[in-house]
Amino acid sequence: MTQMNQLEAWLAQEREVMARLDAGAGAGVARPEQVAGKSGLEMLQAMLRGELPYPPIAKTLDFSLLEVEEGRAVFQGTPGPAHLNPMGTIHGGWYATLLDSALGCAVHTMMPPGRGYTTAELGVNLVRAIGAKAPRVRAEGKVIHCGRQLATAEARLYGPDGTLYAHGTTTCLVFELPAQK
Repeated sequence: MTQMNQLEAWLAQEREVMARLDAGAGAGVARPEQVAGKSGLEMLQAMLRGELPYPPIAKTLDFSLLEVEEGRAVFQGTPGPAHLNPMGTIHGGWYATLLDSALGCAVHTMMPPGRGYTTAELGVNLVRAIGAKAPRVRAEGKVIHCGRQLATAEARLYGPDGTLYAHGTTTCLVFELPAQK
């Protein structure tokens, strides 16, 4: 698939997902009763169907969750002027946030009902500046290990032509969620 065809496919998928999200619950935070008894994968799938709200940070930083399956999550972002640092390039924190989201949600897909996680360590390697030739980038996170107390994952941030812009890893603490009252 050519870069232009790949970009067109990415944009079409983004439009389809965003239409469902915006027609559904919109941006916000799910209430405890909305997620009770759901696994992490079930929660993220419900979010993609528009049944649960998606995190407001997605609007703030112009990225969205596009795909989830067990042990995998894909986010797509639009690097733009709001994400520039003082040197006029995309801020490293934007790369890191997109990667952290893909990493964390990949781990989230592995959580059974009543279990949660939090990032304990995040490592990010920026290998290339995102330029004008990448109007969209994707972060794909994959779980390497998910145990009772720790989970690890890796992610890559790339453009529609396959160019690698950054890669990262995470270690997450896994724990029992407090009981609902």
